[in-house]
Amino acid sequence: MDLGVRGSRFLIFGGTAGIGLAAATTLAADGAALVLVGRDPERATKAAAELTRRYDTPVRAICGDLDQPGEAERITEQAATALGGLQGMAITTGLGPRGQRNLLAATDADWTATFEDVLLGTARACRAAVPALIAGGGGAIVTTAAYSVRAPKPNQVPYAALKAAVATLTKAIAKSHGADGVRANCVCPGATETAVLAAMREQLAAKHGWPKETALERALTEQWGMHIALGRAGRPDEVGDVIAFLLSARSSYLTGALINVDGGTDF
Repeated sequence: MDLGVRGSRFLIFGGTAGIGLAAATTLAADGAALVLVGRDPERATKAAAELTRRYDTPVRAICGDLDQPGEAERITEQAATALGGLQGMAITTGLGPRGQRNLLAATDADWTATFEDVLLGTARACRAAVPALIAGGGGAIVTTAAYSVRAPKPNQVPYAALKAAVATLTKAIAKSHGADGVRANCVCPGATETAVLAAMREQLAAKHGWPKETALERALTEQWGMHIALGRAGRPDEVGDVIAFLLSARSSYLTGALINVDGGTDF
């Protein structure tokens, strides 16, 4: 389906790898102009150049870190200037590795680090994006939570709690700024085979002597207790396509939604 985004202008935090890059690829393929944000200058520049080459649409890179105060505003202002305005922003950052703890094991430092990575970075990006979108006549925001906000696990209490806060934040933006023409939706991915899980597939196969093609799926079921209706981990493009759709005008009457992209995971 043509998303109708040719000439539209989007800012993607975390757009240099994984789900963010997958969303950017879908948008670029349909002719959108993009700014990709990442921490690694070389990776960001390479990703932007490759999308420009493949799809003949303007894609720029900006390096920055949402953990730093003021960076969200700087990046958003630079992106809006470079693109001539913004019509959408997606944020796919916030892995929260220190949030993978149970209640008793998670220290104050783990909670603080997870808060800054998962929630505060997202809040900063949204706070910077909303005025830019309003100035351009409206647009869309897409945030990233996790399917586990509906099925919290005992071994990731800080992570799930703060991803749930991302969902609440997103709904609040939708309620607060719908009259300004700003839509806000939240995707909730399940286990998605980005670089981290791809590496884990290799490690599990080597450790247990399992076939590489099924090693990750066995671990998801047998070790992590995840029951996935489709029987496999997701691909970044399967989540990226949903993000691209939510940024586009094809989803013009959709706001305040939490959308699971988890293959039917039951935990």
